[in-house]
Amino acid sequence: MPANDPAEQLQQLKHRLEVYLSEAAGLPVLITHAQPLAGGASRDMWRIDAQIGDAHERFVLRRDPPTQMNEQALTRAQEFSLMRAAFEAGVRVAKPRFVCEDEAVLGSPFFIMDYVDGVGIGSKVVRDPALAAAREQLPAQMAEQLARIHTLNPADFPFLMRPQPPKHSAAQDAIHACYAILDSLSAKNPVFEYALRWAERHAPAHETHLFCHGDFRIGNLLVNAGGLAAVADWEFAHVGDPHEELGYLCMRDWRFGIGHLRMSGISEREPFLRAYEQFSGRTVDRAAVDYWEFLGNVRWGVICLSQANRHLSGKEPSVELASLGRRSAEMQLEA
Repeated sequence: MPANDPAEQLQQLKHRLEVYLSEAAGLPVLITHAQPLAGGASRDMWRIDAQIGDAHERFVLRRDPPTQMNEQALTRAQEFSLMRAAFEAGVRVAKPRFVCEDEAVLGSPFFIMDYVDGVGIGSKVVRDPALAAAREQLPAQMAEQLARIHTLNPADFPFLMRPQPPKHSAAQDAIHACYAILDSLSAKNPVFEYALRWAERHAPAHETHLFCHGDFRIGNLLVNAGGLAAVADWEFAHVGDPHEELGYLCMRDWRFGIGHLRMSGISEREPFLRAYEQFSGRTVDRAAVDYWEFLGNVRWGVICLSQANRHLSGKEPSVELASLGRRSAEMQLEA
């Protein structure tokens, strides 16, 4: 059987996981089921069912792909540590179980967390009739969880990116990151140049710097009949302005076709912002939220070009990655 045969690759993955988990758990392990999970262009995700001793466990394995979406993304060990801290702080997050940085095990670093039942595909979350009641609960639940995430202490995570001199501005750092990506791609794009210049001139004068999830939105939240089941994808956590997160989840692309409902395609924005104010105890600057929604569109449009380059480079052929290049034009129009 050829070494690149998918069936053989699956058997190798199961065997190596069995050996690793047996050592990590100190019990005999049998992998009874393993399958890749749909969605997510930044990490390779697998549903894993395992018999560990007498217990049947359901896990999700999250590991690095061949190429990186963002060189500033956290490592799997760092992401694991954040999720563990969030779990202990009462945030709705899958319980982290095992982390491995030894590339000899599966070819790249990975961690394993508990499986959480829920829908993570954004288009289903905003449209599925079975989740209608959940959508009514989501705005308040999202506000509560985001407020709780913002209470995590950045000092506990010295590896986090944070606003840098000379201006110590989260907005300026985001703008400079966009320029860096465009330069790395040798991209000459007048829309992005104009938008980034506007963003530089209109950046908020005052910022509050807190722990930020970095990618808090529909599509990175697991949703079930009761609403928000778990917050996923912590790899872009950083220290920044909480207004960034409030504007980011309002971006048109994260409404998944329900454009008239500004808050993630599930509700109007104002009730969500009032709920966040209630849970966080902070007053929200609506103009700052507007600014970060604008800059979020610009930044996502730039990242879409970078995602497409992962395909065009030949390092990671993917129709999904290629299609994101077209989305960049949509973000330019929105901005």
